[in-house]
Amino acid sequence: MKTFIRQIDQARIEQAVAAAERLTSGEIRIVVLPGKVAEPLNAAEAEFTRLGMQQTRERNAVLILIAPESRNFVIFGDQAVHAKCGEAFWREVAQAMQAHFQAGAFTTAIIEGIERAGRLLAKEFPRRPDDTNELPDRIIVGHPVI
Repeated sequence: MKTFIRQIDQARIEQAVAAAERLTSGEIRIVVLPGKVAEPLNAAEAEFTRLGMQQTRERNAVLILIAPESRNFVIFGDQAVHAKCGEAFWREVAQAMQAHFQAGAFTTAIIEGIERAGRLLAKEFPRRPDDTNELPDRIIVGHPVI
């Protein structure tokens, strides 16, 4: 876990989140969990709820959860996001990220996921004049799944 955290450029990742969110009313969060995560989808859903991501105005938040010790990750979208993009989009994003992860380009993998999710959010949920940043852009590291 510590090795993974040292290998990623947190500032660049957080800047990518902010840049993606400037084009959309959607929200993107990155969570890096310690330890083995046997069921990453369940962990993502629990983190999504724990972080209150389901409380965005348009139900258009996206969580990218990474479990480096388990060598897996999940992209989890709220109801409105999932309804508009479908499974094919999530598979495409995951495949693009996976290729970078396998090459050891961890920051690139995460930014690829952020940018692709951001483009979908911008298309389906364009930024509105009254939009506010509903969730922090910082990476959450080391929080256990409840």
